[in-house]
Amino acid sequence: MELKRKLEILADAAKYDASCASSGGEKRNSADGKGIGSNTGAGICHSYAPDGRCISLLKILLTNACAFDCLYCVNRASSNVPRARFTVEEVVKLTLDFYKRNYIEGLFLSSGIIRSADYTMEQIVRVARSLREEHHFRGYIHLKTIPDADEKLIEAAGRYADRLSINIELPREQSLAKLAPEKNVRAIRTAMGKLRLKIDEAQAEKKAPRFSPAGQGTQMIVGADGTSDRQILETSTNLYASYRLKRVYYSAFSPIPDASRALPLQAPPLMREHRLYQADWLLRFYGFNVEEIAAGNEGMLALDMDPKLAWALAHRERFPLDINKASREELLRVPGLGVRSVDQILASRRFRSIRADDLKRLHVSSRKVLPFLVLADHRPSTRLIDTANFKRYFVPEPSQLSLAL
Repeated sequence: MELKRKLEILADAAKYDASCASSGGEKRNSADGKGIGSNTGAGICHSYAPDGRCISLLKILLTNACAFDCLYCVNRASSNVPRARFTVEEVVKLTLDFYKRNYIEGLFLSSGIIRSADYTMEQIVRVARSLREEHHFRGYIHLKTIPDADEKLIEAAGRYADRLSINIELPREQSLAKLAPEKNVRAIRTAMGKLRLKIDEAQAEKKAPRFSPAGQGTQMIVGADGTSDRQILETSTNLYASYRLKRVYYSAFSPIPDASRALPLQAPPLMREHRLYQADWLLRFYGFNVEEIAAGNEGMLALDMDPKLAWALAHRERFPLDINKASREELLRVPGLGVRSVDQILASRRFRSIRADDLKRLHVSSRKVLPFLVLADHRPSTRLIDTANFKRYFVPEPSQLSLAL
């Protein structure tokens, strides 16, 4: 098979894996004349770093042939799809060629299970080793690790990769047992725990060998079973606390050819995936807990508004807040205010009272925040706060939305 055709098949097969962000990598480049590649520039956008940089990654599978028969996976053993497999040398060549053409700045490599977990992991490690040692590639490398693989192979992967990840796949153990019987939640969590220990050891000891400096991540499929958003977020909270993950990624289930009757016939709304990401952010950076975010609606997040706004509308008694007196924790709960803007407000009000014009200077949306705030020259309308108009103000009727579009 021609290399171009392999790339078409294996790049398409990798699109369902969302956990390929490049945030947290150490900065490297070839400006000193040593090596090739960089993980700090900008190019075709595949992912974003925390500071807003676009990081382009070549995102492929080593092969989409797999010994496992996970019902939710298009690459499962019983799936009737075109199969392909790269050699180690082909992946290395593609990565370097794409970089030299300024298409990418790094590699995200995963794979179906070939022969065994150890054999698959060995092939993945060979790619990373060749890029780093033979070609002195300094770009970003993210490797998907195989939970059942030998620890020595995982250690080798961590020496070459910026980030390692192991997909938890589904939020509930019983769902994984039903839809992917060859996979074991305990084995996955054990592997994640071992990764955390190795990452912690490398970070605690300055002279320790390099090991996955950008940490580890995971991914959950949303909508392949009956798990509620509340249960998904509870699982994520546990994963963050137990394994200090950099990110949990949510991937909306996509119906696949010849699907099992155990799977839903339709995909969940993509907005559900988006709301989970927003809720995840609130849990990690805004001081919310799962009970506050997914309290009603049978544990499901509202699709017609973001979780922060939904919480604020359900707790109108807490508003309006005086922007010149409210605490940081209170301001972080105001819809339309982010962490950066709250910190800027706190810094500015030390010297002068915040007025409506100051919000524009801080690039804050007046329409979003003014109904919730009292400023030196503004007090929201009592009528807006005390009536159903409050929700209509933020969530237009469907007819209004279609007109606006």
